[in-house]
Amino acid sequence: MGRHSLPDGSAPAITGSRPPARRRTPVLATGLALAVVAGSVVALRSGLLPFGGPCDGNSTRLDVAAAPDIAPALEAVARTARDGAIRTDGKCLDVQITARAAHDLADAFGQRPADPEFQVWIPDSSLWTDRVGAERGTPLTTAGTIASSPIALGAVPTAATSLGWPAKTYRWAELTRAATSSGALRLGMADPARSATGLLALARTSATGGKEGDDAETRAAAAAKLLHQRVADGDRGVTATLPKDDSGAARDNPSRNRALLLSEQAAYAHNTESGGGPSLDLFYPQDGAARLDYPYVLVDDEEMRPEQTRAANRFMTLLGEAAGQRILRAHGFRDGNGRADARVIRTAGGRAPQPFAAGPADPPTVRELQALMGMWTITVQSTRLTTVVDASASMGTPVASQGGRTRMQLAKNSLLQALATGTPDDEFGLWKFATFLDGPRDYVEVAPTGRLGDRDTNGATHRDALTAALDSLTPEARSGAGLYDTTLAAYEKARATYASGKFNALVLVTDSADEDAGSIGLDGLVARLTELADPKRPVPLIALALGPDADTSALDRIVAPTGGSAHRVDDPSQLYRVLLKAIITAGGKGPH
Repeated sequence: MGRHSLPDGSAPAITGSRPPARRRTPVLATGLALAVVAGSVVALRSGLLPFGGPCDGNSTRLDVAAAPDIAPALEAVARTARDGAIRTDGKCLDVQITARAAHDLADAFGQRPADPEFQVWIPDSSLWTDRVGAERGTPLTTAGTIASSPIALGAVPTAATSLGWPAKTYRWAELTRAATSSGALRLGMADPARSATGLLALARTSATGGKEGDDAETRAAAAAKLLHQRVADGDRGVTATLPKDDSGAARDNPSRNRALLLSEQAAYAHNTESGGGPSLDLFYPQDGAARLDYPYVLVDDEEMRPEQTRAANRFMTLLGEAAGQRILRAHGFRDGNGRADARVIRTAGGRAPQPFAAGPADPPTVRELQALMGMWTITVQSTRLTTVVDASASMGTPVASQGGRTRMQLAKNSLLQALATGTPDDEFGLWKFATFLDGPRDYVEVAPTGRLGDRDTNGATHRDALTAALDSLTPEARSGAGLYDTTLAAYEKARATYASGKFNALVLVTDSADEDAGSIGLDGLVARLTELADPKRPVPLIALALGPDADTSALDRIVAPTGGSAHRVDDPSQLYRVLLKAIITAGGKGPH
């Protein structure tokens, strides 16, 4: 598709989308809307609104902070108002637009500044205003939604063709899996910690992914693991990761993404820029697109002067009028109700039979987003994880539901799966334990905890060494579980080698109760762990109890002082899923 041309093929059937679910105080929004209408009528009758003579320096200034993607469109409307001498209260309307990243202002407003710099804030998503409200920060009043843009998957033409564009349609999870199943496609997105587009895309991917019976947290973590390695700082940054052309050399460049999770408007902007590289083709998910909703927000309106309030109302009216909406569409935005626009869709890279008319998905709640961000942070943060595996004879017990494979075999498979998700900067280590495994000691450090990417003198990585160490684990014949002494020794080592800036944890995998009569004992272990635990340098202990013979009541007591958790795993093949969820939970707690 050419840079400025429309795609071939018939235009899709276009219908309006339902309004987004809102979590607002309806009285405030309705009251302000009525005030806008009433004020406009009064002003029209008094000759204050329409085009008057030159301003002669007599104007009312309105400062507006806006998301960088919509700021140019808002500046165009503001410039039209200045050029046309649009008035409010008999003075010319002087609207000054400042582009500010929404996450930066959300942080600032969350702290409730005494004198806000702006009277109006137009972020790209109400997620940011919801967050400020949850933090009880600066009072914000949402007066309406001035524009919208659905989130889709854009791909350079060769990548889109490989995914079946335009004929093949996908649900959210299917689309993400299809785009990440081949390393050659290289799917990128904006950082969910800094981008509403990235956060909403991650929420939709995790909410609709996985098989029946999977939990949302685990699906979200799996999606995060796939996506975080190709994350860009922001929405503009992510389009800069595309190749400059779609040639074979560009396709082979590992530093360039060939598909992106982005807004329709971002795709429109990319496709209408000169020199930005190949145009994008868009896939619109069948099961409801998440969307940016661009709320028009008054900042601490009770402290605003009356003329500022009226100026804010006047500017919102201009944005909602036909001329203002034409400017917004010319910049690639849909209206506030999300109604599809054929020209915007085609220029952005859409073509039938993609489901342009699908209603927007319900936005996640503040609580869901907080949990999602906690998961994202801990999943993509570098990890220092020491795993201590029970090697007593009972780990050789076959599991009937798994074709007779033993507990040890299933546990090893799950731990290898966990190892495979680690990045070169992650640190992993492995211990095993059984009574009198090493002379009087019940434990052996099989592989020290170190960076997976580090290499030995022969060029092999630490990941390679751990993989071999896990493969070599076998149950020790006629041995019991030296649980308590091993736990203490491993925890002391984890505390002594704590790595700042990483998520540190100790993972204990066992199917037995302690069977060492000469051990420190449960009470002694708990007392010692209580002494060792440091809230400023947390090392949560995560205990995974396999089978019916594990002493879960003892494990509950052991993990408590460390801020960790104990989990019964009846099916050892599910150990990785349970471990991932436990890590998310522990990481979300922060320092204890």
